[in-house]
Amino acid sequence: MTEIRKVAVVGGGVIGGGWVARFAQNGLDVAVYDPDPQAERKLQGLMANAAHAFARLIPGARPAPGRVTFVASLAEAVADADLIQESAPERLDLKQALFAEIDRHARPDALVGSSTSGLLPTDLQARMSNPERLFVAHPFNPVYLVPLVELVAGEKTADATIERARTVYASLGMKPLKIRKEIDAFVGDRLLEALWREALWLVHDDIASVEEIDDVIRYSFGLRWAQMGIFQVYRIAGGEAGMRHFMAQFGPCLKWPWTKLMDVPDLTEALVDKISDQSDEQADGLSIRELERIRDDNLVAIMQALKASGREGWGAGELLKTYEASLTETAPVPEPLPVAYAVTVPADWADYNGHMTEHRYLQVFGEATDVLLARLGLDAAYLAGGHSFFTVETHIRHLAEGKVGDRLAVTTEILSADDKRLRLFHTMRRGETVVATGEHMLLHVDTASGKAVPAGADMAAAMAALAGASAARPRPDGAGRAIGDRR
Repeated sequence: MTEIRKVAVVGGGVIGGGWVARFAQNGLDVAVYDPDPQAERKLQGLMANAAHAFARLIPGARPAPGRVTFVASLAEAVADADLIQESAPERLDLKQALFAEIDRHARPDALVGSSTSGLLPTDLQARMSNPERLFVAHPFNPVYLVPLVELVAGEKTADATIERARTVYASLGMKPLKIRKEIDAFVGDRLLEALWREALWLVHDDIASVEEIDDVIRYSFGLRWAQMGIFQVYRIAGGEAGMRHFMAQFGPCLKWPWTKLMDVPDLTEALVDKISDQSDEQADGLSIRELERIRDDNLVAIMQALKASGREGWGAGELLKTYEASLTETAPVPEPLPVAYAVTVPADWADYNGHMTEHRYLQVFGEATDVLLARLGLDAAYLAGGHSFFTVETHIRHLAEGKVGDRLAVTTEILSADDKRLRLFHTMRRGETVVATGEHMLLHVDTASGKAVPAGADMAAAMAALAGASAARPRPDGAGRAIGDRR
């Protein structure tokens, strides 16, 4: 996946713990150093939520989780690490001391990233002997799900360091964004701060409660921002004339006395109590871990929906689709056939009987078909050449019940193949139990006309080779069986 095999995380709180989960779920071993004696206990609940979320986000091929180890000293954590991710409290003196110590014990080629949400990397480098390897990698909570990471270079950061960092974080399914200039709080937090200031005033002046402000965001522009951001949303608001018309129409509003952005209410004890009490009421008895699980499930659903939007996905969904494809490409495929695909059944796949919903069987078989087609050579370049496979017939047998939490493995045989047709047979198992089988006829087509055409020489040869491997195996039970036939 990446040049990184071992990671050190310094600080195991909310952000550091999120990094631990992101790294471990990508198969990387992680050494954690945190002087808090309760750090390991606190991390356990977060890791459980992360594993739950990641299984739903990437239901197919994914790495075996890496090993997480708590160590007693900073030196032990960083000694053999390829990447060091600092997530200590936001105190410049503390971070400078940590980086000076990291510098003494880390390998010369190790990348050193800080999760700071606002301190300048130039200031963080001040006491380092090798400042060229330090950079800011500022994530967003929850780190194991939200893909953006802001990369910020200091005055002494090497360009090669940023490029290496970009490659590493992208391999983890993240969206690394290099901030063009070093600036306090970078980009994301400056935007959040503007909204936060206004929200504090609205609560302070009794215009809206904390729950009502959250409702305004999550039932309106928050939905738009999740997929398009702000500028593209406003471009659409300009109608056919686009952004120029929007700015001409609404630009004068910027001079109206709507906002208090240049000021902030004093965080008096009364205001803090008001916000805290309203927040407690809004939570309605849910614990932090329960709220995390709800947040994570919602984020997964949004990203999965965006992944299904159009051929390439949209926004974070497009990134997720690319990330999933990279995991499939690096997953080991047994030789010869059967081709393996596996999935863990998430909670939202259950029907009113508590069993896996009927259409999910077809979804899993479809994913297994995609794995086989990728093995045959059906990739973006092949699709761009105007050819693909269309499924024209499907027969699924339901032989046992798939339930939430089941790990289902699919094996695939090619029953027959010629230059236009590909007949597949999938077997879905839970351990030794056959849960379902799926038989599918695919046609090789010209995508412009939608008509069947012979496959090219390379594709035809790959089809014949895999069909030959399947022919050498016993014919799978149930192949060619019609509805109502006895088992």
